[in-house]
Amino acid sequence: MRTMPTAAIILAVVLGVVAVLVAAAFAFRAYRRRRLAQKLVERDDDQVRYAFIINPSKPQAAARRAHIERFCEARGLTEVEYIDTQLDKDGRACALEALEHGADVVVAVGGDGTVRTVASAVSGTGHALGIVPIGTGNLFARNMGIPVDDIDAALTVATSHGSRRVDMGRLTLLDHPEEDHGHAFLIIAGVGFDAAMIDDTDPELKKNISWLAYFVGGVKNLFAPKYRANVTITSADGSTHSTRGLVFRTFMAGNCGQIPVFSLMPNASFNDGLLDFEIIDTTGGIIGWANLFGDVVHQTITGKAEQNPLSTNSTIDQIQGVSAELVLEKTALAQVDGDMLPETRHIRFDVEREALIVRVPEVTRQDPSATGTMEPIRV
Repeated sequence: MRTMPTAAIILAVVLGVVAVLVAAAFAFRAYRRRRLAQKLVERDDDQVRYAFIINPSKPQAAARRAHIERFCEARGLTEVEYIDTQLDKDGRACALEALEHGADVVVAVGGDGTVRTVASAVSGTGHALGIVPIGTGNLFARNMGIPVDDIDAALTVATSHGSRRVDMGRLTLLDHPEEDHGHAFLIIAGVGFDAAMIDDTDPELKKNISWLAYFVGGVKNLFAPKYRANVTITSADGSTHSTRGLVFRTFMAGNCGQIPVFSLMPNASFNDGLLDFEIIDTTGGIIGWANLFGDVVHQTITGKAEQNPLSTNSTIDQIQGVSAELVLEKTALAQVDGDMLPETRHIRFDVEREALIVRVPEVTRQDPSATGTMEPIRV
């Protein structure tokens, strides 16, 4: 009697678990959407100057712009500017232009790339960031509770009172002195396997199956060589911890740790003034990667940054700090919120504590990161 190969059994189990988690996520999302719709009725419009930064490369961009124009007209919002990103003018440059023109609230209309580049310019200015999600991931919007499939709800959030102060991460390529600023990230930045996975993800496939396309990119890099680096992490108290010759599959810094279905960094908080550094390694080929998947599922279910007790061929070390510096043995790809950066050997991750004001759906007066609920936000 023939039996299924071990790899096939593992793959079947993994796909089954993913299917169950996806179904649960969709059910929870439907519940949150109904609850949010009830809350948004109570919001007060904010009659200030808005600039909408739009990524015109997104398939829905033209329709979204027309929808935004109708929404603003219906709400009596008359001080509105629209600026399109271009190949030589990213969200950061557009947002700086909007601020020069006197915008009080800058609204990013696009995916995670547009949001993070607009946030890069708005951070530290005291002006608010609104988000109207377009795209496949929209991870930061999801972590903030901003609706990703209801444009009117997202616009209501962006144009009415209720904001939080949010940390923002920066990844600086120290071996690229021609760059005049660190690359902003709001979710996760990393070097190693995660960057290679993103780089190998087919954009067309991503359009069709959303974030699941990353799994295909990941498979291509399962057996790629590991990375080695000298690492120094600085803690909140200023103390430093160094490791020479650290070997890993991927080194990530997280500001928010939730991605669709899974929790990569359960302890990551967007307003604690810390980054969560996660160092991942596997051994034993496909068995190690299967163990790693089990670790991620385990911490997703438990909500704790801990490994599955049965895990034997994978490690997930999670350390909190305010900065980390890596000097790699060889050049490697890096990424910020899914956007690729040039290859690098010397990088630093930093956090800007509560530097960004983000308009969000629900804020309570007990929330220490809240900047305003019913009263106007002075920006």
